[in-house]
Amino acid sequence: MANHKSALKRIRSNEKKRVLNRYQHKTTRNAIKALRMSTVKADAAAKLASVIAMIDKLAKKNIIHDNKASNLKSKLTKHVNKL
Repeated sequence: MANHKSALKRIRSNEKKRVLNRYQHKTTRNAIKALRMSTVKADAAAKLASVIAMIDKLAKKNIIHDNKASNLKSKLTKHVNKL
């Protein structure tokens, strides 16, 4: 166990950040799944903008890699255009 005050504070702050990152990542994954399941093009196009914004936020905070974000956005855009 940590002995210094700063180490204890770092443990607390890391846990808060971990929980928030997990929540944001899971929420984005659920939104992506909902987008892939949608069959109406107008509905999917509306969802696409919000999902891309969520993916960009994850990439900006280094929760996911920039290349993974680009690949996801590309695949989702192709999926919506194919509908």
